[in-house]
Amino acid sequence: MTAPFRSPRPAGRRRSARAAASRRASGPRWGLRSSAVASVLLLAASGVGHAMVTGVERGIGRVDAFTGMSNRPGGGDGLNFLVVGTDGRDRLTPREKRTYRLGGAPCHCTDTLMLVHLSVDRDRASVVSLPRDSYAEVPAHRDAATGRQRAQHAIKLNAAYAEGGPNLTVRTVEHMTGVHIDHYLEVDFTSFMHGVDAVGGVEICTARPLRDSYTGLDLPVGKSQLNGGRALQYVRSRHIDGSADLGRMQRQQRFLAALIHKITSSGVLMNPIRFKDVADTMLKSVRADSGFGANDLVDLGQAMRGFTPSSSEFTSVPLADLAQPVPGVGSTVRWDPVRAPKLFQAIREDRPIAVHREHKEPPATAVEVPPDQVKVKVDDGSDRAGLGASVAGALRATGFAVTGAPARSPGAVARTVIAYDPRWDRSARSLAAALPGAQLRPVAGQGPVMRVTVGRQHHTVRRVRAEEPGQRPGGISAITGDEAVCP
Repeated sequence: MTAPFRSPRPAGRRRSARAAASRRASGPRWGLRSSAVASVLLLAASGVGHAMVTGVERGIGRVDAFTGMSNRPGGGDGLNFLVVGTDGRDRLTPREKRTYRLGGAPCHCTDTLMLVHLSVDRDRASVVSLPRDSYAEVPAHRDAATGRQRAQHAIKLNAAYAEGGPNLTVRTVEHMTGVHIDHYLEVDFTSFMHGVDAVGGVEICTARPLRDSYTGLDLPVGKSQLNGGRALQYVRSRHIDGSADLGRMQRQQRFLAALIHKITSSGVLMNPIRFKDVADTMLKSVRADSGFGANDLVDLGQAMRGFTPSSSEFTSVPLADLAQPVPGVGSTVRWDPVRAPKLFQAIREDRPIAVHREHKEPPATAVEVPPDQVKVKVDDGSDRAGLGASVAGALRATGFAVTGAPARSPGAVARTVIAYDPRWDRSARSLAAALPGAQLRPVAGQGPVMRVTVGRQHHTVRRVRAEEPGQRPGGISAITGDEAVCP
């Protein structure tokens, strides 16, 4: 059976005229923002940056990711990485295994798979999570464990690593997506923990408590500073709620956005000595293809200097079926046959996958209950003509299910009041996030509809979004990094 998402590719790598002009103007292979020129000179002038990073490069483990591959997709604009997280815990100390619930034997499979696309101008990074339980058909190959030749057969995507290592994993992803993979990077538990500690930890925000008895994760509402071990608990947890692996992928995306923000805002990339130390710590237990070298490391560092949280965008492959049993394979997830090809076409054509706002208003606040699940009735308790209708319209625009037309409240109030039934307190908190300064008033027996009385001191309706947004019907749901990091 042929791959459902392949399309004809031109032979060879395509590069746009705009990209070529950019390279001629800027000199280096990757374009740089003028604001980063000074820091680039610090790192790269006179070969100092390359000499420093070459030492780091020698510590990277090498894997056979591309040898012998044929019939590969043609290249598009930009650069594509396949980044995988492996369940490697054999180098952790007994204390680390106990503290972070990492007992048991590793599965020798890919625990996480992400397709990372860097735009041709190096001003945008697109991250696509590939569900590890995705239904896949691996090409014919020689089994890594038995040495026997195997015909093409059905499998879960993460099992390709056990059968044929990085090479078969890359072949399978290219076969499913039609995207040419330029580089392969592999991170295990140890390198992940040490890398997070090297940058001083990462700040995560959550709109609800997160607890997972399997990993030991226990985070309160609000901001939490995570060291390497707690960060590993955060990105591994899949028993928090019914979202299982899909919710875990969204948390991994949120964490990666926070990590990019920490690296680009902490001065690491502006200080050659610190950059070398952090890179050495983060990469000494990373494995990569043999073509990923010192030049690529310096180029990545230079490109990230121009990054802001909004430079990154995150999504997951659109899905059609969340639990389809396959004999001999188990329960799999199926990619959407219409939306998934559109996503990978956007990657091949170097197009954004999220909405990037030209004039940056504050990013939407993440809330536990999606606004479209919160019913709201608005009354006007102010002495400002049309204010109630304006608030109702703004709440509707940010996604709340506003019912009816605003009515005049019997008496004027100074402060906006949200009356709610205590049984729907989580919905009330989501609504309160959109109405900063509003007073929450519990009313037993009111039912699921929130009653908002707009006061004369009302000043704004803040945009909100679901903390873990679902996929839009018929579209691709993606967020930018500034929507994923702490406000």
